[in-house]
Amino acid sequence: MDETRDVIIIGGGPAGYTAALYAARANMQPLVIEGFNWGGQLMITSDVENYPGYPDGELGPTMMQDFRRQAERFGAEFVTDDVTRVDFSERPFRVWVDRDEYRAETVIVATGASARQLGLESEQRLQGRGVSYCATCDAAFFRDKVVTVVGGGDSALEEALFITRFASAVHVVHRRQEFRASPIMVDRARQNEKIEFVLDSVVEEVLGDAKVTGVRVRNVVTGDTTELPTDGFFVAIGHDPNTALFLDWLDHEEESGYLVTEPRSTATNVPGVFAAGDVQDHTYRQAITAAGSGCMAALDAERFLSEQRHVAASAPQPV
Repeated sequence: MDETRDVIIIGGGPAGYTAALYAARANMQPLVIEGFNWGGQLMITSDVENYPGYPDGELGPTMMQDFRRQAERFGAEFVTDDVTRVDFSERPFRVWVDRDEYRAETVIVATGASARQLGLESEQRLQGRGVSYCATCDAAFFRDKVVTVVGGGDSALEEALFITRFASAVHVVHRRQEFRASPIMVDRARQNEKIEFVLDSVVEEVLGDAKVTGVRVRNVVTGDTTELPTDGFFVAIGHDPNTALFLDWLDHEEESGYLVTEPRSTATNVPGVFAAGDVQDHTYRQAITAAGSGCMAALDAERFLSEQRHVAASAPQPV
């Protein structure tokens, strides 16, 4: 493709669509390569009640359709396919979808992160019906209910502790006796009277038809299976940023793969390439923080282009 755009946005979720909205309103004519699985993690979320402007709550997929439609209203264009390759060696940057090549003076990476799953058929089937991957998002739906959390790291115990603010009881299922979590988090969890540990155990099945009613747990030492009645099932075994395409180009945390941006900015180590949302945020991971950083990325890209054009206009002209 011969056309060089002002900006290409890779990813379709709260960060990508917000970046597209701001870029479109700034007349940057953004191209959003949103991916087959557009919408991000909200596409597997049922009611979203903690996003401002939706006082009655909204289904995650419906909210993402609203975000997308608003960006489209101001001229954002969309490619519903996955990026297969990028070249950030020089501007204009090049982005491929299979054999189709797109070029832009700036790129915003907003590919998000994916919650790790157990891989159970029943887990997939009951997503949004009691199966969740975010306590901050969904714990309030389980007020005075029994909840099961699976995981043994800091994030699992943090989620369990947070859920105790609402639930009547929380089972923490972990495959070993020892935790990967820090000792202080383990101590806090053990001191909470609402938390019960189910150790040396793995979840083999999430029970329920229309909604979660329990989990089947197998003790890895004895082989015995137990059914735990539960109203909610939270999988807290970590997240993986969707950064594989960018690791050869952009600075990232070696262990986790999250992209690194400059302080108080969405700028990466490649001038003109910006990162927004969960792809660079392993702390908050909320729709509203992703949207906020998408706004920042669009503003950063706009300012970058303005500075580049100012420099070009100020350069001495050949005689």
